Amino acid sequence: MQHPVIEMHSRVADAAHLLGRVHSFETCGTVDGPGTRFVVFLQGCMFRCQYCHNRDTWEMDEGKLYSVTDVLTEILPYIPFIDASNGGVTVSGGEPLLQKQFVRVLFKLLHQQGIHTCLDTNGYVPDAGYDEELEKLMSCTDLVLLDIKHINDQKHLQLTRVTNQYTLKFADYLHSCGKPVWIRYVVVPGLTDAEADVEQLAESVGHMNNVEKVELLPYHTLGAHKWVAYDECYPLAGVVPPSAEKIAALKAIFEKYDINVLA
Repeated sequence: MQHPVIEMHSRVADAAHLLGRVHSFETCGTVDGPGTRFVVFLQGCMFRCQYCHNRDTWEMDEGKLYSVTDVLTEILPYIPFIDASNGGVTVSGGEPLLQKQFVRVLFKLLHQQGIHTCLDTNGYVPDAGYDEELEKLMSCTDLVLLDIKHINDQKHLQLTRVTNQYTLKFADYLHSCGKPVWIRYVVVPGLTDAEADVEQLAESVGHMNNVEKVELLPYHTLGAHKWVAYDECYPLAGVVPPSAEKIAALKAIFEKYDINVLA
């Protein structure tokens, strides 16, 4: 299957001139949406999650500047693998909604060529950000992976230093426009694994008919070395991944609300 994206982006001025800050690429991702994915990790995030495994994506002025054309050039060699697996392109971060115009132009070109587009986000959109630009981005986004860090706002603040009201408002927005969503929830012992909190989250998600599934992601320490590289103490040193029994118990809570759960 041929995708004439190169010819198309030559006719879209923004593709060549609009710059975004990119942290890195993953060429054959298998955990960030359906099929094999080309994953673009953008730079910059307002959340300060204690378990973050991408600590090096936080600063807004780091990363490397790419035009949309540059990113398309990185993607194009992998389109045969994407097509063969019914995969696509995922933009993650950091927080991609901090660069929503850049993502919108990229997704527009990919979407017009039938390439599946997926946005991995924590839903950080200030009130002024609910604008025409966001609507245009959503119109060329096929799937949203929405990371809900915690349903309890006080615990969310302790975990991320940011209120969860941004995330929950964005969840309502996605529900109102019927955008397909996968909810992601990281299970951290002692922080996000209280069954009462998960019950509250499951009840909330259960009212969203646009949620295709919930992914329960066991906490891991694979990004701890990145904190050390910044001469910072890893906040969750000594915390071990959740047990299989705990994951099964939390999965059962979601299943009570007829929610499809991947764990």
